[in-house]
Amino acid sequence: MDLTLLYRGPLASCDYDCPYCPFAKRRDSTGQLRADRAALERFTDWAAGQTGDRLSILFTPWGEGLVRSWYRRALVRLSHLPHIARVAIQTNLSCRTDWLAGADRDSLALWCTYHPGQTPHDRFLAKAQDLADQGVRFSVGIVGLPEHLDAARRLRAELPDHVYLWVNAAEGRAYDDEEAARWTALDPLFPYSRHPHRSAGLPCRTGESVLSVDGEGTVRRCHFVRAELGNLYDGSYRAALRPRACPLAVCDCHIGYVHLETLPLYDVFAGGVLERVPATTPPVLRAHRIAGSSTSAR
Repeated sequence: MDLTLLYRGPLASCDYDCPYCPFAKRRDSTGQLRADRAALERFTDWAAGQTGDRLSILFTPWGEGLVRSWYRRALVRLSHLPHIARVAIQTNLSCRTDWLAGADRDSLALWCTYHPGQTPHDRFLAKAQDLADQGVRFSVGIVGLPEHLDAARRLRAELPDHVYLWVNAAEGRAYDDEEAARWTALDPLFPYSRHPHRSAGLPCRTGESVLSVDGEGTVRRCHFVRAELGNLYDGSYRAALRPRACPLAVCDCHIGYVHLETLPLYDVFAGGVLERVPATTPPVLRAHRIAGSSTSAR
């Protein structure tokens, strides 16, 4: 069986202080960190034992996982297992990157987010360049706030050509056509993020081949639908797997709507759905990189 698992354990602490994030500078207690480590190790052991399945795994912690050694160890371990097609994590890239030398870079990938004001541009860019030099598959993204536009333009101008820069629409923000065009010049796929997608009653891969798993092993169809399908560790979830229509009115998060069957995103991101790497780099990116070189020097 081919399964995609979105794992989110109890970790909720982050080393950044982004004003648009409720988990900014949140600290987990020692007990909470121990619980998160135990939950992650249990999940990793389970995934390692599922040799009869083909698994793709995306870690989507509320906080920053890669500053914790157990997330780095889990990624490295899982990357070497032949039945793990892909293992990826969402990260702010504040961690060191030398640990990646021990991973199988054919299966490991990173979904990186740049937060201007939280880390110097040159530091983030140097880490991104290091990932590229190591041959790590990764994407880089930014939240589409007006105050981030110049930083995004500079980043696009200086990133390697093959690195996809995605832009997430800011939650609750309405973009007029002029503003949307500025972001689309940086990310040709921004129109998919600009508006929430109507999803009620529409077919979605979640609940059939894509599942959300929490630290206790509770399985749901996705992070945004609370109905439980069973438990990962007793196998009860398997009997619940079947095609399902979305019960929500709209889906406005990429890790959700990318799985809608009514959108072409499995073709757009073929081979890179979890790490948000398109199958082919949109040609507009190269054009903007050339144009952006002069913009970033202002």
